[in-house]
Order: sequence, then structure tokens, then C-alpha cells
Amino acid sequence: MDLFKTGESASGKSGGKPAYTQSAPLATRMRPQALNEYAGQQHLIAEGKLLHRMITSGTIGSVIFYGPPSSGKTTLAHVIARETDARFVVLNAVLDGIKELRAVVDEAKTRERMNSVRTLLFVDEIHRWNKAQQDALLPHIESGLLTLIGATTENPYYSLVGPLLSRCQLFELHPFDVEDIKLLLHRALDDEEKGLGRYKVRVEEDAMLHFAEYAAGDIRNALNALEMAVVTTSPDENGQRVIDLEVAKASIQKRNVRFSRQGDEHYHYASAFIKSLRGSDTDAALHWMAALLEGGEDPNFIFRRMLIFASEDVGMAEPKALELVQAAYRSFEQCGLPEALYFMSHACIYLSLCPKSNSTAAIFSALDRIRTKGPGQVPDYLKDKTANKLKARYEGDANASEAYLYPHDYPGNWVKQRYLPDDVGNSPYYNPGDNPVENKFNQRLRQLRKENDSSKD
Repeated sequence: MDLFKTGESASGKSGGKPAYTQSAPLATRMRPQALNEYAGQQHLIAEGKLLHRMITSGTIGSVIFYGPPSSGKTTLAHVIARETDARFVVLNAVLDGIKELRAVVDEAKTRERMNSVRTLLFVDEIHRWNKAQQDALLPHIESGLLTLIGATTENPYYSLVGPLLSRCQLFELHPFDVEDIKLLLHRALDDEEKGLGRYKVRVEEDAMLHFAEYAAGDIRNALNALEMAVVTTSPDENGQRVIDLEVAKASIQKRNVRFSRQGDEHYHYASAFIKSLRGSDTDAALHWMAALLEGGEDPNFIFRRMLIFASEDVGMAEPKALELVQAAYRSFEQCGLPEALYFMSHACIYLSLCPKSNSTAAIFSALDRIRTKGPGQVPDYLKDKTANKLKARYEGDANASEAYLYPHDYPGNWVKQRYLPDDVGNSPYYNPGDNPVENKFNQRLRQLRKENDSSKD
């Protein structure tokens, strides 16, 4: 718990010394101190936007900031603390719990009673608190004793309790784009007090672009990589440190693919992958599959999704799709990475280029009818032969199974016969797709349905 931030008074305004040391990482030192220094998130803080109006008017209500790591949630909370007339208190939901919250509440009551100073409570990683801990905030937000700023990397609609959501404004932050990151990198290079301005640095344009692009929206990653490049590069004969593309690549070696297998991004990437396959966009399907893999996704998950897709979205338009994906999956298991990526790519490209049909969803029409109206009675001649025989012997009646027509005894291995219960009617569950392969099956299906319909006359 941090009741009084270094460099801030109890009112939350900036004090004399900065709230960091020179040994702090560049990303920490370069945190904006005022709203006009904040880059990115213009959909939230551009002039005229709700959050901008709230901050500049000083009438901040309880808010939840949610978005990926390093998208500026904590920084924005600190900016709000400096822009508003409130005491700023920080709790981290990983380290702090009910005990620490009670201490904040007691101090807030004292402050309010003595000098009418309100308390702005920032809870980082608020999704880490369980229901009881989140509920403990409610009466103090409701009474106005605390104004909450919560920050989370998780979807708040899943991770936070409903009563807390109803008392807060929700603002979604996005990853920084390349231009935002380049702006902040240049700002760090020019700043002599907090940044790298005390060094004589020249960053070549392709190196700057590499930092900005390879960070994948993570400003902390980009700034700290820039600092590493600068401090580990020796000055040339002119005292200048030149950061070229080779140095940039060595300083930020792995692109930060931002999703966890339990988080929203996991589902967003998986959804984009499937929708790209469905839309027959091969390059997009490969792109999102690669993003899933680079983010640490289990290849088994990807193959399971492709197996489902082979029946759900390709289905009868290319019946061999399921067989091919299964073969690719078995080959993947036998060979292992990295060579097995060929099998994933094979299945992905094949599925994206296959004709599409979702007619296998017919099962859900059948299930819906069963669930709402029941299965109906099995026609007597379709019932179990042994059971019919015993029933006939017991009742001294004709064996209903004798009325069953065995299709293989007839030309073409087909005979007119009703298989559905009488009360189901003739509305088909299966609606064939319009594609070359399925049309071949459709011709036979239409003929069989026509023959069966005529058998009732």
C-alpha cells in the first residue's frame, strides 16, 4: 500500500521532487505528469471526450480502465491524481487486501472530517480481488468517501462484480500505435532531465521504426529497449551514439504478442482466425494463426478449432476436409515442432480455400424440435425387432417388424418408407448448401424426398 506517493502532497498534486529515481527504467521516468503530456488514447482524452471533460473539470467519478498491459492505465490514473484536487492512494490487488483497504477507509474518514479532502483510490490489477474484496468497496464508493480508479487487463464484464460495474464508468484503452510510440521515443531522446537527452544520440529512421513496430503497442517495451540500446552503445569519435537497425534489433529481440491464453486477446485472435477461414482469406487466416502460436497458444487448441471448422463451415461442400485436417493433426503429433508447422499451414490454407457450407448445423434444428416438442413415437415397424417379436408373442398379435422394408432387398438399395414420427411433419432439418460438391448430393436428396412424399398419396 502506498498512502503518500513520493513527490506528491496529500492533495495528490505534484510536489517538488519527481516520483522516481534516476535508476528507475526509462519507461517509469518518462511517465507523463500532466494531461497535455499524455500520448495516445485520443478516443478517450481528446478535447471534448467524456474523460477529458471529467479530468479538466475536476469532477472525476469512479472509473475502471481496462486494456492490455502497457497501454497507459496506471499512467492515466497518476495524471488524473495530479489534475484533480484529491488525495491519491494506491493499492495493488496482488499484494493488498481487505486489511489495507480498511486502513485507507479509516484515513479517508479522518481526512474528510478534518479538512474535507476527498480520497482518490487507485486499485491496480483490480480483477485479482475476489467477490468479497470487490464488494467491500461498494459502500464507500456509494457514500462518496472514496472515488475509485480501477485498472485491469481482463474484461471487466467477466472479472468484476455487477454492483461495482454499475457504480463506475468503464473506459477501454487500446495498444499504442506506431506513431504514438515514435512520438514518445523522440520525447525521451530530447528530455535531458528524465530521458536520454544528456546523451548525444542519433537514432536512424529504420531503427526508430523497428522499435516502434516491434514493441507491438507496448510503450514500456519500446522505451526500455531504446534505453538499453543507448547505454550499451559506445560513442564514436565525435562523441555521438549511433543507433542503427542492427543495434535496435539486438535491443528488442522478440515482438511482444499481447495475449494470455485465459484473457480476452486469446479469444479475439481465435475469433479472427476462424472468421478469416470462413471468409476464405488465406493470408488473414495464416496471420492470426501465427499470432496465436507466437502468443504461446497450444497447437492442439488450433487443430481442434480447425477440426470443428471442417464440419461446421466446410461440411458437405467438401466432405474430405475433415479427413485432411485429421491427417494433418496426426502428422503434427508424430513429427513435432518446428517442422510440424507445415501441417498446420497445410490444413489452414486448405480450409480457407475450400467451398463453404454450414448445412451440418441441421443437427441443431433437430435438437430444437426434440427439446420443444419431444421426439414423438417411433413407428412400430422401426422398433427393435426382438422387442416386437416378444410383444407379438405375448399379445398373440402380428409382429410389427414384418412391416419393415429392408432397403437392400430393393433396386438401388432404396424403398419408399417413412422413418420420421407421424407428428413431425415433412419440414426438413437439412437445408443443402449451394456449392458444386453438395449439389451432387442434393440431386439425390431432392429425388428421394420427392419419392417419399409421393409414397404418402
